[in-house]
Amino acid sequence: MTDSRAITDIPSVVPPPLDQRGRPLHDLRISVIDRCNFRCPYCMPESTYGEHFNFLSNDQRLSFDEIERLCRMAAQLGVSKLRLTGGEPLLRPHLHRLVERLRSIDGITDLAMTTNGVLLRRHAVALREAGLDRVTVSLDTLDPALFHRMSGGRGALEEVLDGIEAAQAAGFPQGIKLNTVVQRGVNEHSVIELVERFRGTGIIPRLIEYMDVGNRNDWRREAVVPSRELIATIDARWPLDALPPKYEGEVATRFRFRDGQGEIGVISSVSEPFCGDCSRARLSSEGTLYTCLFAVQGTDLRTTLRDGSDDQVLRERLRQVWLRRRDRYSEERDERRQRARQKIEMHYIGG
Repeated sequence: MTDSRAITDIPSVVPPPLDQRGRPLHDLRISVIDRCNFRCPYCMPESTYGEHFNFLSNDQRLSFDEIERLCRMAAQLGVSKLRLTGGEPLLRPHLHRLVERLRSIDGITDLAMTTNGVLLRRHAVALREAGLDRVTVSLDTLDPALFHRMSGGRGALEEVLDGIEAAQAAGFPQGIKLNTVVQRGVNEHSVIELVERFRGTGIIPRLIEYMDVGNRNDWRREAVVPSRELIATIDARWPLDALPPKYEGEVATRFRFRDGQGEIGVISSVSEPFCGDCSRARLSSEGTLYTCLFAVQGTDLRTTLRDGSDDQVLRERLRQVWLRRRDRYSEERDERRQRARQKIEMHYIGG
């Protein structure tokens, strides 16, 4: 049952807030759990997140009631896109029930999820029937041994491929995308194989520059493969044409295969920062709101959700956070003052 405090006599629409750089709030990414069944070195290395690591307890995480309530307030401020992330979101029990509730919110036109795919086969149909529009699967290589190593020894490639197949069969209306983080000296040699595997299938690979998210992935700029280099390599094999953005603030730069066999995308946060039109906020699983993937600190919303405050107070708190926002980390990445930042970890707020 929805929290009774969410049903209050307040206007359903208010002027959408703009941050200090004139950017609207359109996207909210929701981490539903801080746990993951992988230990990818660039996100949750085993050396840090071993068996004795203390993750959040159930009562520390937001309930489905609380997530739904906050998303309703966000929608009244202009949010139209929601994405469920983790950790691994499919570790959160009964996730399809949350999808069903979020689907009913006025103003939400795009409801997506990012997953490592291992549990997708058993959940794909329930998620589709609940109203999930699209799925993004993280898949860094098709080499089984390399995949096993890049997942921290926790993942099996065939399980992910089975999950992708199940998602295709379920028929998500806005389709399936793949997120491939490309690292020089690790998996850049396997990109062509991955692209070839999914050309013509309707599945869209998105090649992501290796980013300095969090503090534990030993990031070095030398490990970044610039998107333009990847596109040149692919274009030499299968000629590409650039596509215009589908909407303002689209993260990926898109290209179509000239022979009609689908498209690919690249996400170039390092070589070509796109902070200028970023419209995304991120909610951690215990209710802290972050206005940048590379944030140092966030704003506690769980207290407001649990202290008896009404919706108007909650919505205004959310609005004020966005009005104060001035983040542009990727544009400032090389400045000396950025290098010492202790950023929030990616598993904590999703990608």
